[in-house]
Amino acid sequence: MAVAVVIPAYNEERTVARVIRAVRNSPGIFQIVVVNDGSTDRTAAVARKAGAEVIDHPENMGKGAAVATGVAATTAGIILLLDADLVGLRPSHIQALLEPVLRDEADMTVGVFTDGRKATDLSQRLTPFLSGQRAVKREILEAVTDLKSSGFGMEVSLSRFARKENLRVFYIPLRRISQIMKEEKRGIVQGFAARLKMYWEIILLLLGVKLPPH
Repeated sequence: MAVAVVIPAYNEERTVARVIRAVRNSPGIFQIVVVNDGSTDRTAAVARKAGAEVIDHPENMGKGAAVATGVAATTAGIILLLDADLVGLRPSHIQALLEPVLRDEADMTVGVFTDGRKATDLSQRLTPFLSGQRAVKREILEAVTDLKSSGFGMEVSLSRFARKENLRVFYIPLRRISQIMKEEKRGIVQGFAARLKMYWEIILLLLGVKLPPH
């Protein structure tokens, strides 16, 4: 079954090329799609130079909408979702996420950071269902009706759907991998504001509140 990688990205010019390179060094990848979600930096140009197909949103529409755009741009039966700000991603991580789905042992895998940065490791141990690193069968993504409008709560929507449908979900340890914190990327004030927005969208989805369009 064909595998496509979808990478939603917003102002990730510092890290997106490294993520793409790790994917390009992994066997069996049919397509790499970066959805540039209204970035104001050079994310799109950097991603194209690194070898990805890039789709540009004219404005920031949210992570769920970016993933939906990426899924619509490929016909692959398995979609690997990766964040654009990963640090330490290796082909072995990618294969670990993909193999259970390729073997039809799992409907979805969820990557959980370990042995990396203390802050990201702790966050993932407490809330593994919020991890953005997932291999998912295409039909599952297409069946999540609120995916496009879920914003930062995209992972909540996926995890909730998987639980409701009794899907086979494997949690995969990803050793020595982490992410750049929002406060590091945008500065303390803007980064903290972005974090609050993310948590607010996640809380609303956990409470079953439908988010308005971005």
